[in-house]
Amino acid sequence: MSAAPLPPLPPVPGIEDDDVDFGGYNMLDLLDEDHRELASLCERLTAPGEQEKAKARDIEDVLVATLARHLSAEEQYLYPTVKAVLPDGDPIASQEVAADAELLLALQRLHVTPAADSSYQAALEAVTSHVRDHNHRTGEEVFPRLREQCTDTELVRLGNRVQIARGAAPTRPHPSTPSAPPLNKLVDPAVAVVDKIRDVLTRRTTWPEDLAS
Repeated sequence: MSAAPLPPLPPVPGIEDDDVDFGGYNMLDLLDEDHRELASLCERLTAPGEQEKAKARDIEDVLVATLARHLSAEEQYLYPTVKAVLPDGDPIASQEVAADAELLLALQRLHVTPAADSSYQAALEAVTSHVRDHNHRTGEEVFPRLREQCTDTELVRLGNRVQIARGAAPTRPHPSTPSAPPLNKLVDPAVAVVDKIRDVLTRRTTWPEDLAS
């Protein structure tokens, strides 16, 4: 086993962690899936067809929510794993946290800028550029190294936590909240409660699958 910061398991007499067959999805597969979804949402906004134009506001809302969830989950579980497992993990994680802060600021500008405003397109292009860079750095440079260093069991255990974190994450950008454990694991779900109440009251679309309905 590697030094991955795994969530604790309840003790089971006579059974070691290595003997347990964990079900669930690999953390890196889940985050890669997010990357593809984010790239698709950005493309739908920057080069929209007729259907996309009619749903542009909903697509933007889903992009904002999906990206907010994704970054929250990565900051809770991916970057601590990078720091613990890779020999140069500390500077890589620090670089990604700093890049996330810039991305959240760009996302916040997009979220508050009306589509009819003259600065909207620039705000959208800034988010799209940040997403493209983020997907490349993490998906193409970091993930392959983690796949080599972590076992499938470790990545599945982390993937289970990522799924929980995404479900409990904010749906709007909050650049000023903590970006590292343990505080982000406490603050993000609390902030998310307010976000989700606002989503219900405004009937805001926040999940990609809801765009088809």
